[in-house]
Amino acid sequence: QVQLVESGGGLVQVGGSLRLSCAASGRIIGINGMGWYRQAPGKQRELVAASSSGGSTNYADSVKGRFTISRDNAKNTVYLQMNSLKPEDTAVYFCNADLTYFRNSIPRTDNYWGQGTQVTVSS
Repeated sequence: QVQLVESGGGLVQVGGSLRLSCAASGRIIGINGMGWYRQAPGKQRELVAASSSGGSTNYADSVKGRFTISRDNAKNTVYLQMNSLKPEDTAVYFCNADLTYFRNSIPRTDNYWGQGTQVTVSS
């Protein structure tokens, strides 16, 4: 079964750091475009950072210079390094990716979401 599994969330103090991981499992051929999103209570889900299959990245203005998105293609894993965390970064973080995989020995690409991981920044 193809899925994205996130890890690395937790409770951190203002100014601290966390690294989120998102691992793709199943008969994965590769990860194409992907992104990290977050959703705070009472707010809409927003894009935090994105990475294209070609390696280009973009970030929400609110996290530029503090967050870094990266990937390890050999491990089918993407990361979000979060530094200088602020209370307003508190949210559930989700990864989203276009995964290419084998289904019945035939390659296909579909979009997947991870289950989410809680990040709480205390002041």
